[in-house]
Amino acid sequence: MTTKKEQKPLSFGKTMLASAVGMMIAFVALNVITMLICIGMMATMLSSSMENSTPISGSNLAVELDLTQYVGERKPNELASLFGENGGTSIEQLLTAIESAAEDNRVKALYLHLGGSHTDWAQAEELQEALVRFRNSCDKPILAYGEAFSQAEYFLATNAHLLAVHPSGVIEFKGMGAEAIFYKGLLDKLGVHMELIRPTSCSYKSAGETYVRTDMSDANRQQVRSYINSIWNYTVQVMANNRGLTVEHLNRVADNLSGFLADDAYMNGLVDTLCFAQDVKTMMNGQYGVTKIVKANRYAENVNQQKKQEYTDQIALIYAEGNVMPGKSTGATTGVYGDDIVKALTDATKDKKVKAIVLRVNSPGGAVTASESMTHAVREAKKVKPVVISMSGLAASAGYEISCFGTKIVAHPTTLTGSIGVFATIPEVGNMLRQKLGITTDTVMTNKNSTGLSLFRPLSADARNMLQRNVEDFYITFTQRVADGRGLSRTYVDSIARGRVWTGLQAKEIGLVDTLGGLPLALNIAANEAGIDYKKSRVKVFPKEKSLWEQVMQQMEEGKEEEIKARLNAVIPFYSELEEWSQMEPLQARLPFLIKIY
Repeated sequence: MTTKKEQKPLSFGKTMLASAVGMMIAFVALNVITMLICIGMMATMLSSSMENSTPISGSNLAVELDLTQYVGERKPNELASLFGENGGTSIEQLLTAIESAAEDNRVKALYLHLGGSHTDWAQAEELQEALVRFRNSCDKPILAYGEAFSQAEYFLATNAHLLAVHPSGVIEFKGMGAEAIFYKGLLDKLGVHMELIRPTSCSYKSAGETYVRTDMSDANRQQVRSYINSIWNYTVQVMANNRGLTVEHLNRVADNLSGFLADDAYMNGLVDTLCFAQDVKTMMNGQYGVTKIVKANRYAENVNQQKKQEYTDQIALIYAEGNVMPGKSTGATTGVYGDDIVKALTDATKDKKVKAIVLRVNSPGGAVTASESMTHAVREAKKVKPVVISMSGLAASAGYEISCFGTKIVAHPTTLTGSIGVFATIPEVGNMLRQKLGITTDTVMTNKNSTGLSLFRPLSADARNMLQRNVEDFYITFTQRVADGRGLSRTYVDSIARGRVWTGLQAKEIGLVDTLGGLPLALNIAANEAGIDYKKSRVKVFPKEKSLWEQVMQQMEEGKEEEIKARLNAVIPFYSELEEWSQMEPLQARLPFLIKIY
């Protein structure tokens, strides 16, 4: 009888060697897989880019403005384009598509595909102005269709020759309201006390009130009522004119919600017909001979490629979108980073092909230091080339300061601007640490105010007086900046400042902006100021977009941080706002950014 030879266990050295070899193989395999994924992503991007740059063939086209997807201020970057349907679209691309479609004999119609509440009031106003120019310059039809319209989307859709809604669709037509969020109750429960310090005259500067009140102050309620009435009165008049209705009728419909459901909307004249998307496309084919529908972003890219080859004169377009923050962008969040905007202005000023600069501002304000740096950069650039400001939905507080020295300021009637003022907030968390966590602190000082600005105890009287002087002094500096930039007296600026928010319509009347209009008007004004032909120039966007590889590597580095933030947002109410508050500089020039307008 034979027996199997008994197997000896591997020695320690052989075990370690086998483990090391296994780890090396796994490491190599992981890197190969990662490389293949990156190659696949780049191949997808290359394919998408080639498709967008390939000339559009054929005639009898309809250009589709797909507003069911994300709409941003600027063209989505290459990484964003790898996800979703081309990563969304931009106002810039949509405006280019509308303007070019009016003159293109191949284009027979514009098709507005709405729904999903991706379009805000400023974007709707920007596109509304473009559609008015389209209607005035050609006899091509505009057809609008959606399943669920926000009020801003409905405002835009009223420009269409045919406005259709899904038979089971809705239109959120209800008038305009504003809702502010206050954290004082939460901070009280946590044992956190917030000090709000602002100039004595800045009663309208209400941003810091979100941490020290549970409701709106009288001054804040007055200004909010003023600007939402201004926006609503303007937009309801436009909608009434476009639909051939009266303002009184539309207000009754809004009061009673009798335009909300599709059948009611049709009965009350808000829409022309109830149908499905395919019915609209069939109509385009049957009545207007449309045989091919092209997305606006692809159509715009084709137009831009042609301009790039034909024209050498350039207008720099710089986007300042988000909260004003110091330093440089990491790419994780959208923001107006001071160093980035200063560099963009400097680069555009030095570029000899760039004849003029348009600064597109969409910001509620933020850090004073970054605002001051950008304001100085605008003044320096203006000495060399025209710098025209184009205000989007928000250009308030620090967002207004960086605008006030522009050669010209262009705003929408619905833009929220002004809010010329400043405030400081200092939290005191000692009570929370003591009562909730049992943590106490003790001090040793060389001078009586060595810990006067500590977060662990109330502000000392000297510290509070110093901060009060600081905000008072900067308010004088801020109002003087506006006076110098706008050619007004500081006394007059003070009378319209005090932290008060104005709409673009109101701001034009009091001298804070020069004219009402959108981005195309700002680009035209910039071209005229530079003595060039806008139609024979092309737009160059600053700052320069990072390469696809740089974006991929950056996202891989920041992925874990974003995942953690997402998890915290899911379990902690308003975590994002609290995180932003914790990272703010003490001195802030910003709009009451937590007010939501519906």
